[in-house]
Amino acid sequence: MSDWTTRMREANFVGGAWVAADSGATIEVTNPATDEVIGTVPASGEAETMRAIDAAAAAFPDFAAMDLMSRVGLLWKLHDALMDNQQALAELLTIEMGKPITEAKGEIAIGAQYVRWFAEEARRAKGEIVPAGVNGRRILVTKHPVGVVGMITPWNFPSSMLARKVAPALAVGCPIVAKPATATPYSGLAWGALAEEVGYPKGTVNVVTGSARKIAGAMMAREEVRKITFTGSTEVGKELIRQSADTVKKVSMELGGNAPFIVFDDADLDKAAEGAIVSKYRNSGQTCVCANRIYVQAGVHDAFVEKLVEKTRELKVGDGRNADVAQGPLIDTDAVKKVEELLDDAKSKGAEVALGGSRHQLGGTFFQPTILTGATQDMAFAKEEIFGPLAPVFRFETEEDAVRMANDTVFGLASYVYTQDLSRAFRLNEALNYGMIGINSGLITTVEAPFGGVKESGLGKEGGSQGLEDYLDTKYVCIDGI
Repeated sequence: MSDWTTRMREANFVGGAWVAADSGATIEVTNPATDEVIGTVPASGEAETMRAIDAAAAAFPDFAAMDLMSRVGLLWKLHDALMDNQQALAELLTIEMGKPITEAKGEIAIGAQYVRWFAEEARRAKGEIVPAGVNGRRILVTKHPVGVVGMITPWNFPSSMLARKVAPALAVGCPIVAKPATATPYSGLAWGALAEEVGYPKGTVNVVTGSARKIAGAMMAREEVRKITFTGSTEVGKELIRQSADTVKKVSMELGGNAPFIVFDDADLDKAAEGAIVSKYRNSGQTCVCANRIYVQAGVHDAFVEKLVEKTRELKVGDGRNADVAQGPLIDTDAVKKVEELLDDAKSKGAEVALGGSRHQLGGTFFQPTILTGATQDMAFAKEEIFGPLAPVFRFETEEDAVRMANDTVFGLASYVYTQDLSRAFRLNEALNYGMIGINSGLITTVEAPFGGVKESGLGKEGGSQGLEDYLDTKYVCIDGI
C-alpha cells in the first residue's frame, strides 16, 4: 500500500498558502471503522472564509482572462495528478470515511474523469449569432465565467462531489472557495494540494475547514461570491436558497433523494437482484441515489426476495481497507440510530425482517445489511431518506400502482426500473417524476450525463454538457449600423 499520509494536509489553503485557523483551534477527524483519531484540521469560521473570498476575488480577473488552452492544460495536469496518486488518495478517503478501498479508488477515478470531461467541454462553451429582425444589425450571444464560486460538499463522496464542482468552475475561469465536510476534510484539502502542485495561480483554488454555518454564512453574505453550489440535505439546501436571495446568487443544489427501485414481472430477476445490491448497499447505503424503496410486482415478489437475500448474505462487512470487504461502517452513531429508528417503525407497522436487522457483531457503527418485507407506504422510510444498509421491499400489483407509489414523495432525484418491455420503459420515462431514471441498471452515474433531480431534490445539473452552464453567465450584444 502507498503512504496515504503524503496526501494529507492539516491546514486551510488560502491564497496559495497553507494556514491555520486564526484562533489556532482544531477539529479532530476520526476513522469510523476504528474510532481512532487520524488527525486534526482548522476550526475556521467567518474571518478565514472572508480572506479566502478576498483571494478568489483578486484572482478572478486574470484567471478569467487566461487563454482557453492554458486552462485546459491545467485541467489535464490535474487529471493526471489525481490518477498518479489514486491509491494514496483512495486510502486517505477510506480511512476518513470508511467506504471499501475498491469503491474509494473508483471515486478518485470518476473524479478524474469529471476533470477530463470538463476540460473538453470548456472548448465547446459556444455562443451564437442570432438572425436580427432588422437589417443592419447583428445579435451576438456570448458566455462568460460567473465569478467566484462557493462550494459546500458532503462526507459521503468527499472527493468526487468536489470534482463535479471544481472541474467546471476552473474550466471556464471561476476561482473557488470550497468547504469540505468536517467528518471528511482531508479529501477536500487534497484538491488544494493537487491544484498547487500542478500550477494553478494563487487564489484560484481555496479550501477552508470548520463551522459549516459560519463558513456558509460568509459565502452567502459576500456579493463577490456569485454562485453557490451545494450537495447535502434538502433542509440545509432550502436555507441556503433563502440566504442567496439577499445578493441574488446563482445556486445549484443537489439535495436529498428517496429512490424507488421497481421490479416488474417480466424483469430478469438475477440482474434485478444484482442491480439492487449495487444500488442499495454501495457506500453502506449512504448515497443520495441509492435504492430507498424496492417495489416488486406480486408475480415475482417472493422469487426476487429470495434472490436478494441470497446475494445480500454474501456481502462481507468490515474495515474498508481490507480488500474483500463490500460494506464498511456507517459514518457515525447518529446514522446507526436513524437506521434503527426506521427499522423499529417499520416492524411496529407489520414489516418483517428477512435478513439482518441489527448492529453488526463488529460493534462501533457497523450495521448488518438488512432486508425487510411487507413494507407499506405508511412506514417512515416511504417518505424519508434512509442513508443506511436497510432495504425495504414493497409489493405492488399494477404498473399504475408502482408509478403512484414511486411518485408519492417530495423528492425526485434517481429512480430505477427493471423490465424487458420496451414500451413500458418509454411510458415510465414520462410517468416517473425523477431527474434520473435507470432502466435495467442500478448504477447510472456517469460524467457524460447530467446528474440532478427535480422537486425538492434540487436545482441545476452536474456533469454532461449541462454541467458547464451553471458556471457561466450569458450576455447579449446588439451591434447596429452595420
